[in-house]
Amino acid sequence: MQDLYNKQEIERITQALEEMKAEAGDAYDLEKVNLAELERRTGVSRQRLRRLKLNRFEFLPHGNAGKVSPRRGLDGFTGTLDALLKSGITNSAVCLERLQAVGYSGGATAIKVYIAAHKELVPAKRHLVEPQGSRGQRFETKPGEAFQMDWGFVSVLDAGGNEYRVACFTICCHHCGSMFIEFFPNAKQENLFIGMINAFQFMGVPEYILTDNMKSVVDRRDMSGKPVWNREYEAFMNTVGFKTKLCKPRHPYTKGKVERLVRFVKGNFLAGRTFWNVTDLNIQALEWCDRQNNSFHKGLYGLPWETHLHACAEYLLKIQDTPEVRWYLCPVRKISFDGFVNYEGRRFGVPYQYTGMYARISRQGAKLYIYSEDLRFLLATHEVTWSRRDSYCDDQYAIRPQPEEFPTMPVRTQIKQLAEPAAYDAFEKFNFSKGVSWDD
Repeated sequence: MQDLYNKQEIERITQALEEMKAEAGDAYDLEKVNLAELERRTGVSRQRLRRLKLNRFEFLPHGNAGKVSPRRGLDGFTGTLDALLKSGITNSAVCLERLQAVGYSGGATAIKVYIAAHKELVPAKRHLVEPQGSRGQRFETKPGEAFQMDWGFVSVLDAGGNEYRVACFTICCHHCGSMFIEFFPNAKQENLFIGMINAFQFMGVPEYILTDNMKSVVDRRDMSGKPVWNREYEAFMNTVGFKTKLCKPRHPYTKGKVERLVRFVKGNFLAGRTFWNVTDLNIQALEWCDRQNNSFHKGLYGLPWETHLHACAEYLLKIQDTPEVRWYLCPVRKISFDGFVNYEGRRFGVPYQYTGMYARISRQGAKLYIYSEDLRFLLATHEVTWSRRDSYCDDQYAIRPQPEEFPTMPVRTQIKQLAEPAAYDAFEKFNFSKGVSWDD
């Protein structure tokens, strides 16, 4: 098609030049051809005509015609891309990120073309239901007015082939879409409080939180339909200083931003993700959030984090570092009879000098800290791992002093101890050099 187009273009230019030559007669000069008139007759852009005029309208082949690139876009990377497609990863942005990590220097277009041509490698998905389209109205809020939060869950396959589940806490600003995610071994209420405090430190405290009817948030509704808050969650709201609004059950459109965020995390961040431990996973998650918050958002027509800092931050509150808030970051645990506290499915040792029955635990980065119940003393520090083995600490067990008796009267009885006799050697009689002095 391209060759046909060039051929027709050449014929039009040649015919127009002959017509202009016939009209001008002897005054015709190829160097002084009126390009504006030639553009009107042929429909070819003046820039292209000006370039052809430099060659006196001789149509030469392209300088790179017939040449073959020594290295094509996906050469050497198709094996990695095939493995991603076979594992169900069809997101071109994710594939581009994985290929760049192994040295790919091309763009996303070649990856999109390759994915479209190799759909047979992608495992078939179940056809659940025909899409019906959206019939709801979008729920909008003012800058800094509301955040949306939710839980997502993912299965992890460890090096030993065992499978377990981790929870992903997700929260986003309703106005600008700025996001924050953090992973926990489970979705208990204490982890919900820790995730919310970390998100508030990262993004600020809004007027209210929009969430589902979680067990850790609301116990039930009264006869008039008003929520009866969970006692611990209500105390947490009063301590931090925000309100909570519950969404209608089985109606995800009200907080669709965080629902979409959970799906985006599973399809983009978690696709083909590997990690060493919970600290490494959360570091990768924070870096991913930073990239997404500083990427252009078409719906917002700008950068989410820039909008958050300039529009939303004006109405957000800063979380106060008070003893009450620090207590939520350090859940209380009972010390077992053998000197351990259980936290996130693992046991950590406590020194025997601490005589209290309870201690508080805090996981910060790659370290786990054990404090006294009143947070006045740091008792022990442990490394954070996913290992199920018990972690001991120094002085976890005391060596009990044993009773010892001493004489009450002067000791006058004395006995004598001899040196131990030499062991009998049957071959000693064959030692002919015994008794011989070599100095004589």
